[in-house]
Amino acid sequence: MDVRFSIALPREAYTVPVTREFIGGALRTHGVCADCLTDILLACSEACANVIDHGAPAPHYEVSTRIRSEFCTLRVINTGTGFNADEVPLPGPESEAGRGILLMRELMDRVTFTQLPGGGTAVHLDKHLRCAPLSRVPQQRAWTAVPC
Repeated sequence: MDVRFSIALPREAYTVPVTREFIGGALRTHGVCADCLTDILLACSEACANVIDHGAPAPHYEVSTRIRSEFCTLRVINTGTGFNADEVPLPGPESEAGRGILLMRELMDRVTFTQLPGGGTAVHLDKHLRCAPLSRVPQQRAWTAVPC
């Protein structure tokens, strides 16, 4: 299976759960394990929240998703002023904010930041998928995922 889709969203806080639901539905249909699904959705939420908080003056952003048999790639694209991820200071132990990039890097297999020509940043999030084995439910004639 090779699924690709892209959604363009206004740079508003309510779009983060919308994005999570959209991508989560596709990953659940693919049979991704709950732990893997949680990692991907949290990393995506952090990337989207960063765009919303720091993506001015862009009025919108885009999330592109590709789900292959064993791999998921997300791109969160912001055409605002952009930033250099290597220059973002690490949060202090008492800090309530600033942990988004650290979380993304911890949860995903690979995280990269690309500066876009003309301004803006694309965050690339890659994760090897762990899928639950499928089991046939004869009385319902349906496939269901088994927890990992």
